[in-house]
Amino acid sequence: MRLHTLKRNLLKGSIITLSGLLLVPAFAQEMTTEAVTDAIYVVQGNGGNVGVFVGDDGTFMIDDKFAPMSQGIITAIKSIGGEVPKYLLNTHFHGDHSGGNESFGHRGATIVAHHNVHKRLAEGSVIAAFGMETPPAPDAALPVITFDSDIAFHINGERVRAFHVSHAHTDGDAVIHFEGSNVIHAGDIFFNGFFPFIDAANGGSVQGVIDATNQILAISDANTKIIPGHGPVASKDHLIAYRDMLVTAEARLSSLKAEGKTAKQAAAETPLSDLEAQWGNGIFTSEKWIKVIYPGI
Repeated sequence: MRLHTLKRNLLKGSIITLSGLLLVPAFAQEMTTEAVTDAIYVVQGNGGNVGVFVGDDGTFMIDDKFAPMSQGIITAIKSIGGEVPKYLLNTHFHGDHSGGNESFGHRGATIVAHHNVHKRLAEGSVIAAFGMETPPAPDAALPVITFDSDIAFHINGERVRAFHVSHAHTDGDAVIHFEGSNVIHAGDIFFNGFFPFIDAANGGSVQGVIDATNQILAISDANTKIIPGHGPVASKDHLIAYRDMLVTAEARLSSLKAEGKTAKQAAAETPLSDLEAQWGNGIFTSEKWIKVIYPGI
């Protein structure tokens, strides 16, 4: 992959896994911190959105971007009164959400994730859509606590529930609900404002993402704040618009697939061109997105 292409992918929050690639761009540490509530923050920048919950019981963190960004994340956490995370929960296994696991594991964080996240990190993985192969992760990067359907944390005066949504973005996705604060971290179930990557080769599907968004909507109200895996903090209305886009895309592409059209043939018909202006400003145009998600239709 050429350097300028890699930089563009990083800047747009690409899910491409960089494990094993010795490249630390100058901008890798640049990130911003936004308060979602008095105690819950989102750290944004290259890679997935990091959720941070600070309090007297310790810092609870959701995801950790790429490996080179660990120190920058710690600096951001300390700027809001937190400390090195006591608990680190991975929403899924992709390297822009779990790349810092080894660093935080060595620093004493207890890593938690769905069973399938442990499996894919421990065995290594391939993201076929990008031709990216990641070797098995070292022990320090692996979750030490895994769950099947859900798990709850009682920390900083809050009940924080993580629950599995099956075969959505991947086969190991978790959604995290701060029940008292009415805040949800959706991981890569939700790309706010642009076409999402759906990793069909690792168990994801478009219908699974639709089902997962419906599960999130069911526990949301007009005041819920939703942290997406990528993009700005959102409301329930933003998630509804995203879900409706996915429903439209799935129906149109399913029809083309039923006609026997290949991904290339389906893309050539430009069936999602009317969605391009609103959703095609991320890492995918509608044509490229069709080719990526078609196996998961």
